[in-house]
Amino acid sequence: MKRTWLLFAQAVTVLLAAYFVVATLKPEWLDKRGRSLGGVISVIEAPPANLQAPPPGSLSAAAKKASPAVVSINTSKAAQLNPRNSDPWFRFFFGDQGMDQPQVGLGSGVIVSADGYILTNNHVVEGADEIDVTLNDSRHARAKVIGTDPETDLAVLRIDLDKLPVVVLGDSDALQVGDQVLAIGNPFGVGQTVTSGIVSALGRNKLGINTFENFIQTDAAINPGNSGGALIDVNGNLEGINTAIYSRSGGSMGIGFAIPVSTAKQVLADIVKTGRVTRGWIGVEPNDLSPELAETFGVKADSGVIITGVLQNGPAAKAGLRPGDVITGVGSKRIGNVQELLTAVAGLTPGDAARFALQRGGDRLELDVTPGSRPNSTIRRAPAQTE
Repeated sequence: MKRTWLLFAQAVTVLLAAYFVVATLKPEWLDKRGRSLGGVISVIEAPPANLQAPPPGSLSAAAKKASPAVVSINTSKAAQLNPRNSDPWFRFFFGDQGMDQPQVGLGSGVIVSADGYILTNNHVVEGADEIDVTLNDSRHARAKVIGTDPETDLAVLRIDLDKLPVVVLGDSDALQVGDQVLAIGNPFGVGQTVTSGIVSALGRNKLGINTFENFIQTDAAINPGNSGGALIDVNGNLEGINTAIYSRSGGSMGIGFAIPVSTAKQVLADIVKTGRVTRGWIGVEPNDLSPELAETFGVKADSGVIITGVLQNGPAAKAGLRPGDVITGVGSKRIGNVQELLTAVAGLTPGDAARFALQRGGDRLELDVTPGSRPNSTIRRAPAQTE
């Protein structure tokens, strides 16, 4: 029995001695994470990144999901010769400096279909002779314009490439102020860039940028070159198309605007189907209701949009609308200002009658109006846009 205990004690002694020797001379043998820096100091390193879960609050998964579908768009427009170049005296004094240079542009876009359809801004591709699209995997393709909608500043392009990454369309109507969002694009041509922020406001309008405005406002940095890029949520789903910024310097000041994906989907569907966007139109001149206008027309209403003019033989005139009528609802939608009326009427299907709620004098009544197709209009963009 004593011999057994003696052998056990000797074995334990030898193991302890070996442990202290290894711990002193080769501590990394006892910790798989241990590393020696030049044989001078032993440190402990984190496991390889691919074995780690993203830290709490990281939006890397969302960026990784959406980024492959965001593309860079380069446009060019051929130089137009200056007519004075044919004048020998002009060439003598100014040489060829009077010749116009080719115009180039930069923007972003989002692949929304495996068939190669890309959503971007109309102002990114407007007037371009050539449009070159660069994917995040460095592939290039020449793009074709399928259709544009200047009134929402959206355009649909198409490229012919295989195995295209596609963004997942989200539900912008479910967004709330304070939700985290990411803006992805190619600002200033430096390469694809991801910036983060929150939804600062919803339903922004009266900015003078587009005819139909229902912008998502965000403080995620948007700069020139981001136009047409993606605004995504924390799940990597597309919530908007980045379009404009408010800026005094040309760079981001924390006030950016994106077109909701709900609007973009409608424009995309119309353009792919018919090549253009069809909207309802009733032929009236609307104004926001004010005490002065209410008194002028003898209207006893405190909300809605007052009609100050009706186009002769237009849809509204045929339905019985008159100057001085105050429109308070279109279908199930309540109307509080001109922008809401424009949006509601534009969403109507030409040829399908819709119920309008209105107030005439002190009486409330309803009329069925059959809208026509809205004529095309020329849009002048405000200086707040990104270029």
